[in-house]
Amino acid sequence: MRLLALPGDGIGPEITAATLRVLAALDLGLEVEIADIGLKALAGQGSTLPAGVLQKAAGADGVILGPVSHLDYPPRDKGGINPSSELRVKLDLYANIRPNRSREGLSILKKPMDLILVRENTEGFYSDRNMFAGSGEFMPDEDMALSVRKVTAKASARVARVAFDLARGRRRKVTAVHKANVLKLSDGLFLREVRRVAADYPDVQLEELIVDAAAAHLIRRPDSFDVIVTTNMFGDILSDEAAELSGSLGLGGSVNRGDSVCVAQAQHGSAPDIAGQDRANPCSLILSAAMLLDWMAARHGAPKLAEAGRRITAAVEAVLADPAGRTADLGGPLGTAGFTDRVIAALA
Repeated sequence: MRLLALPGDGIGPEITAATLRVLAALDLGLEVEIADIGLKALAGQGSTLPAGVLQKAAGADGVILGPVSHLDYPPRDKGGINPSSELRVKLDLYANIRPNRSREGLSILKKPMDLILVRENTEGFYSDRNMFAGSGEFMPDEDMALSVRKVTAKASARVARVAFDLARGRRRKVTAVHKANVLKLSDGLFLREVRRVAADYPDVQLEELIVDAAAAHLIRRPDSFDVIVTTNMFGDILSDEAAELSGSLGLGGSVNRGDSVCVAQAQHGSAPDIAGQDRANPCSLILSAAMLLDWMAARHGAPKLAEAGRRITAAVEAVLADPAGRTADLGGPLGTAGFTDRVIAALA
C-alpha cells in the first residue's frame, strides 16, 4: 500500500520523519512517497499546495500531513493555499475524528476522560472552505466585516452517522453539541439531522448539549462523555480544550476521513519557534498515523494494519507512562529523536 507524506512547515518535517521511523520499524511493506507543501513548495514551485500533490493524495491509500504555517502564507492568488483546508474540501474529508483520554501524571482533570470528538470538517463558519466559489467572509465597506455560516443536511447527517457508528463500538452514547438557542436555523438543522440518524441507532443514547455547557462539562464531568458530534468551529475549539485537559495538545491524535481517503494530521500547529531544535513532541502525529492504519485496515480488509495501529498506540502509552520518557513540553528530558527511539524500542 502507498502512503503520501507531506511534511509541511515548522516542526512538520521533524515530526513527520519521526512518524515514518515508527512505521518503518513495523515492516508493514508500505511504500512511502514524500512531497513538498507549504513554504518550501511555495519557494520552489510557486504554490503551498502544488496541483500534483493534490492528485497524489487522492490516489494514495493514506496521507500523513504535517502542520502548516498558513498564517504566514501570501494570498491565494499569489500561491498561498492552506493545504489542510484544501485537502478536506477537495477530497471531501467530511469527518475529523479526535480521540482524547486523560493520562495519570499529565492530566489536570479530577475525573477520567476517554472520549472521541467527531467534527464536521467541510463547512460551518470556516470561510475558506464553505463556498463553492469565493469566500464566505467579506467586507461591504472598510468598517464592516461579515461572515457566513453554512450548515447542510447532507453534511450534518453523514458526520452524525460516523459518530453513532463509533459509539456503537464503545459505550453507546452520543452527545450532540450545538448553539440552537441562538443559531436557531443552522444549528436547528444540524440537530434535526442528528435526531433522524439517531432513530437508526436505538441502542445508542443521544444527549443534546449547548456548547457553553459542553465546554464546562469537559472539565467538571469528563467521564460522562463517550462520543461528541458537532459542527466545524465548535468541534475545533472543544477538541483542543479536551486535548489540553488530557495533558497537552501534543498528545491528541487526529484523522480527517472521507469515504475513500483518510489523512492523518496532528492536532497542534507548526511551532516555528522550536523548529530544527529536536524539541518537538511527535506524539500527536504518531498517534494520528496509528488511527490512519486502523482506517486503512477497515477499508482494505487488512487486519495486520489494525494490529500495527494498536501496537503503536500501546507503545506510545507505555513510553508516556514513565516521566523519564516524556518530551520537554510534558516535563520530561527527551527531544524528538529520543522520544521516537523510546517508542520504537517499546514496539520490539
